[in-house]
Amino acid sequence: MRRALSCMAGLASLWLAPSPVAHAHEGPPFPIVMDRLAGPYVVSVWTDPDVGIGMFYVILAAAPGSTLSAEHRVEVCVQPASGRLAEVCYVATRQNMRDRVQFFAEVEFDQQEMWNVRVRVSGSEGAEEVIVEVEATPPGFGAWDLLIYGFPFILFGALWLYATLCRRCQGKNPLGKKTRTN
Repeated sequence: MRRALSCMAGLASLWLAPSPVAHAHEGPPFPIVMDRLAGPYVVSVWTDPDVGIGMFYVILAAAPGSTLSAEHRVEVCVQPASGRLAEVCYVATRQNMRDRVQFFAEVEFDQQEMWNVRVRVSGSEGAEEVIVEVEATPPGFGAWDLLIYGFPFILFGALWLYATLCRRCQGKNPLGKKTRTN
């Protein structure tokens, strides 16, 4: 009985132990470029680079001492860092935001790997670009999905097995013979 408990405690501690390196991303977009000065623009880029459809949010502001015009064109261009595919550009659409100028683009990533991302901004102030590299990751937690979602079932099965073994052991003495009950 103590062996079963220690086994279950060991499995639980392995499951709950933090992983030293986590490569996948799950959750809201994260910044890959923050307030980078590109000519007359200050550019920030946030992304959720999932394999399949990745999302990019491009936020524009005027560089110190200048102003932004009303019309801009933003493109997000991606290419695998390995060079196995040609660069593909996606036009970003402007989102209606009160306090900032923000553009949104959906980009296709066909597999998990490092991708070169080029964000081109053009307007009456001129044309500039920002280049950065990002890793496309599978949606969800990747290989951890099975363990995370299967844990409640494994735990329930272990508790059921423990209860069954306890019931069997209650009716036996140390030599394995059933004791008489009066």
